[in-house]
Amino acid sequence: MALTNDKTDSPGGDRPARKSWLAAGGVLGAFLASACCVGPLVLLTVGISGAWIGNLTALEPYKPIFAVIALGFIGAGFRQVYFRKPTVCEPGSYCARPSSARITKTALWASLILVVAALTIDWWAPLLY
Repeated sequence: MALTNDKTDSPGGDRPARKSWLAAGGVLGAFLASACCVGPLVLLTVGISGAWIGNLTALEPYKPIFAVIALGFIGAGFRQVYFRKPTVCEPGSYCARPSSARITKTALWASLILVVAALTIDWWAPLLY
């Protein structure tokens, strides 16, 4: 019988990686959901302009789809980070560092803010014009 270092045999062995993937999916979905609306507004605010910015509005019909996908990833990420039992990490590994949890939480909160901003842009964008 061979001994393996397979972490999937232990309960919750893959949770640190799952948290990172869910946070990354939430960030990607948030950027896609906000690409049509918040993206051009931010670019114009910082002084970047051009005719190509108008092409970003072509993503407007897909905004609800991207938002639902992003909110799904973000919700699953929040569930993994805040509502699951903490996993035991090997000393010296990435998940044992407190900065890994901080980065994941920051990514999830930033993604949530970006998706909410994209979904509510019709209410607050006229205040900036």
